[in-house]
Amino acid sequence: MDLTKKRITVVGLGITGDAVAHFLIKRGAIVTVTDSGAGDQVKEAAEKLKTMGVMIQLGGHSPQLFNDTELIILSPGVPHTLKHFNDARKRGIPVLGEIELASRFISEPIVAVTGTNGKTTVTTLLGEMLMKSGKKIFVGGNIGNPLIGYVDSNQKADCLVVELSSFQLDTIEHFRPDVAVLLNITDDHMDRYPNFEAYADSKARIFENQTSNDIAVLNGLDHVMDKISSRIKSKKRYFYQKNKVSVRSTDYAVIEKTAFLSKPSISVHLENSEIWIPDLSGFKPAGMHNLENASAGILAALAAGATKEGINSALNNFNGLAHRLEKVATINGVDFINDSKATNTDAAEKAMETFDQPQIVIMGGRDKDSDFQKLRSVVAKQVKHLILIGESAKKIYGILSDIVNTEFAVSMKDAVLKAFDASVPGDVVLLAPGCASFDMYANYKERGEDFRSAVQLIDFRRSP
Repeated sequence: MDLTKKRITVVGLGITGDAVAHFLIKRGAIVTVTDSGAGDQVKEAAEKLKTMGVMIQLGGHSPQLFNDTELIILSPGVPHTLKHFNDARKRGIPVLGEIELASRFISEPIVAVTGTNGKTTVTTLLGEMLMKSGKKIFVGGNIGNPLIGYVDSNQKADCLVVELSSFQLDTIEHFRPDVAVLLNITDDHMDRYPNFEAYADSKARIFENQTSNDIAVLNGLDHVMDKISSRIKSKKRYFYQKNKVSVRSTDYAVIEKTAFLSKPSISVHLENSEIWIPDLSGFKPAGMHNLENASAGILAALAAGATKEGINSALNNFNGLAHRLEKVATINGVDFINDSKATNTDAAEKAMETFDQPQIVIMGGRDKDSDFQKLRSVVAKQVKHLILIGESAKKIYGILSDIVNTEFAVSMKDAVLKAFDASVPGDVVLLAPGCASFDMYANYKERGEDFRSAVQLIDFRRSP
């Protein structure tokens, strides 16, 4: 793909857009970057690019930018369906994303991971499994390290492990992973997609260009997979909980609860009829959903050439990721759990299902047109007190307040103090927002950090 003197417009000046602009300049392209924002971070990045000869337009997108160009590269946060881009496509101007662009300069094997929830956990764990198997690995994509950065680096990896969002998959054309993992599909981003089917189709694009020589790893518990699997041309590998679904592939992983083991086990059934039980004795992340994540990682790692020893080592040295069912503190017998990454109702539900103790749950944030009705059953069973924050508080109150004691809080600190007041020893205070963070915070990490800080401020009023 020759980019020399090619007129290219990059839309969005976040981490990805900045990396793309640098990549294109190094290859002799004539680059224009546009961003609808004009904040300090955007301005700072723009000034640096100007010194490299990049033309900049901030605070909006002039239609002329999309007329006088030969190629448009979109950042993931920019909807690909906007009129500017549809008109450009009609004029024969390609509209691609960073993942598609980067893949055209990569020859190494790619393992790609997508799903509504669990992507970053599986991507990170999978990278560890392969590294501990002696392979040189690049881990990137939606995890915060743009794939285009690998092309620009001096690194030579044996394999690339890439996390992909639905937004990134929207703009692929020829991108083809050797191993593709789809963890789950549940309601999310309904503020961006016209309906759930469109969102599911976007996720399914991870398999679109695979052939019979490639591997697809699928969640055997997800009913949406049945519709998707018939369109997949690659070899299928399923993971699921025992007695929930039937075996549908040669290689598969089963999560099994037994009376004689302190924790569930995973049985991996291999092509040669061998049954292998990975060592989970040191695996720390809580919840059945994290055993599903581990199962998906194991199947993908084996397909990518990992060793059993490397997989076991990764499993037993993996502590989980920040803001995902992260235990912050135990105060007077009350556990405080930070699951700020639970940005949709499915993730919030799984968080609540993880704990047997009575729960005081903090929910709320920016709604993504989510269906909070789906939480009624788990809230009625698991939650003794609900505290609501953010823009969606009134909506959630209208749906759940008839089944659980519910109150509002004006800030995270207020919510944590009210949760502590409502708790007794043995309870769990759980931050499981079920919403995006952008009404009050820059991202879910900032929200989680605020929760941590609020917990640290508790004055130990119940100290003996």
